[in-house]
Amino acid sequence: MAFSRNTWKLILSYDGGDFHGWQVQPGLRTVQGLLSEAIRKVTGEEVLPQGSGRTDAGVHALGQVATFDLEAGIPQQNLLRALNRALPTSVRVTQAEVMPQDFHARHSACGKTYEYRIFVRRDAGTRHERICSPLLARYVWDCRWPLDIAPMQQAATAVIGEMDFSSFAANDPDVSVRQGATPPTMVRTISASEWRREGDLLIYRVNGNGFLHHMVRNLVGTFIEMGCGRMSASQMPEILAARNRSISGPTAPARGLFLVEVHY
Repeated sequence: MAFSRNTWKLILSYDGGDFHGWQVQPGLRTVQGLLSEAIRKVTGEEVLPQGSGRTDAGVHALGQVATFDLEAGIPQQNLLRALNRALPTSVRVTQAEVMPQDFHARHSACGKTYEYRIFVRRDAGTRHERICSPLLARYVWDCRWPLDIAPMQQAATAVIGEMDFSSFAANDPDVSVRQGATPPTMVRTISASEWRREGDLLIYRVNGNGFLHHMVRNLVGTFIEMGCGRMSASQMPEILAARNRSISGPTAPARGLFLVEVHY
């Protein structure tokens, strides 16, 4: 007897500090692994939910998307409640809905929005140091240098558009290119890139059609070099044109990065 299968879409929020990233890894606590186990407990079915992309260890999500197929017929609100009971409190399913069968969390996505959050310990020209609350520390980069937001915003504007972001891409050990095969493209399109100040936080928000491994964290690390005067914002076009990771700034810590939304 053939069973009809429903394609489910979940939107998840999680505290990345509790996990070794999204993707299942043997012997390690991951979001994908815990979600798969929660689905098995609730429905009895063995599935591996597919995410819109991998978040690294320590990276948080406000709107990660996952898809999977189930044979079990279960109302949406019942699945939502049951999964949240089965998951640890550091992972919440905020939405569950049945989608057309051709929907896929990663392949159907047309863009993503990320935020990076920095705690401003010191303002330029002052000796006073703020203390980062322990309730905030795992969700921000507690940056010890005074930062000038003007060159950071100038550099952020320079990355808007379609361009090769090789200078901001980490080598991904999970991506291998067969001999003779065409290497993956490093070209991405950024539609919005800006810094803003909110109280004691500097927040970088970026929207694009896709992001390379560590790309947002490498951009932020470079912006910080410009904000504290070790690099000039006018260097950004040169850094992009070089297509060389070694000439851009360091990788910002994972704990300040949030996957805000996936766009379809």
